[in-house]
Amino acid sequence: MVKSIIKKRTGKPGKPRPDFPLFPHATGRWAKKVRGKLIYFGKTADDPQGKAALDKWLERKEDLLAGRTPRVAGNGLTIKDLANRFLTNRQHKLESGELSTVSFQNYHATCARIVKAFGVNRLVADLDAGDFEKFRASMAKGWSPVTLANEVQRVRVVFRYAEQNQLVPAPIRYGSEFKRPSKKILRKARQAKGLRMFEAAELRAILNKAGMPLKAMILLAINTGFGNSDIANLPIKALDLKRGWLDFPRPKTAIPRRCPLWPKTVAEIRKAIKARPMPKDEAAAKLLFITKYGRKWAQAIIGEPDPKTGKKKMWSDDPVCKEFAKILRELKLNRPGLGFYAIRHTFETVAGDSRDQVAVDAIMGHADDSMAGLYRERISDDRLKAVVDHVRKWLFETEKKE
Repeated sequence: MVKSIIKKRTGKPGKPRPDFPLFPHATGRWAKKVRGKLIYFGKTADDPQGKAALDKWLERKEDLLAGRTPRVAGNGLTIKDLANRFLTNRQHKLESGELSTVSFQNYHATCARIVKAFGVNRLVADLDAGDFEKFRASMAKGWSPVTLANEVQRVRVVFRYAEQNQLVPAPIRYGSEFKRPSKKILRKARQAKGLRMFEAAELRAILNKAGMPLKAMILLAINTGFGNSDIANLPIKALDLKRGWLDFPRPKTAIPRRCPLWPKTVAEIRKAIKARPMPKDEAAAKLLFITKYGRKWAQAIIGEPDPKTGKKKMWSDDPVCKEFAKILRELKLNRPGLGFYAIRHTFETVAGDSRDQVAVDAIMGHADDSMAGLYRERISDDRLKAVVDHVRKWLFETEKKE
């Protein structure tokens, strides 16, 4: 059988091998049809084996298949370099406790979308308003306004990192269209989902269904307004069970939080501590709640590199939300927008009826940048107790009325 690399009678070289991605065009150039258009990669006479043409194809393949104009890597910060540097920075913040597991996972996914949209070799300084407008339009398809707003914000954080660290020669040119949806659109989207909170009877049913240690977590959440990340990262030393108090700055903002604990919450926490598994590492040993495997209840997991692409798969494991979701499904309470974090919404809503928003904000860990907030040095324990007592009565004393 005559080898394909031997010239055919027409004088035009054939493919070096059957699976070679390019073909010799009649014009004497290596070519490939991409998205209905012929793309050329040099003369066949100068490159009969197609080695140089293949290198060009592999270099531009990602951009061409995505419908982008290929950019050859040059001097300057590329999209790939920016994504790697930004994620390394966020990895350090995750390890130091300055960033939550979920936030790191979200940034990881955002960087992957940025690379896919603009290409690995594209220079960051080469991006313009048209690029960002197309990117936003692609994200808006199939996404809710709230999801789109969060993603636009994360993308801006990634590129702001390049600006603030002088990795690019000039400010990023987003244009007029790369922005979050309007507040009106966001309000409509939230209203369409309904209330993101539980009623007292629903929470009681959930507590009755929950086992150990999830019941203690749920009670702690509605008692203190904690979210699932707060619960998963709560250190044992933050608790004073004898006096019934919790002191734990909010990890996201480092704002101090002090909250009295209900006797029922303290009792369930004591049960959880008694049944607490043996921790498998130092990070888990410091925490109040650990899984039956001795690990943290929320953590980022980075898998092994893919043998073909070399990329590492990244995901977050949040058993708190998973176990809570199982109960919601069993009780048929799995409405859109309802999850463990909705308990924090519930606390804020109910606690607000105590008519002491300053104390509520202190328990929630909300920043108060008003003039009064700057001058206020502390809030009395009596005010904090009054807030959580109001929530306790709403949750348990309404059962008697019902």
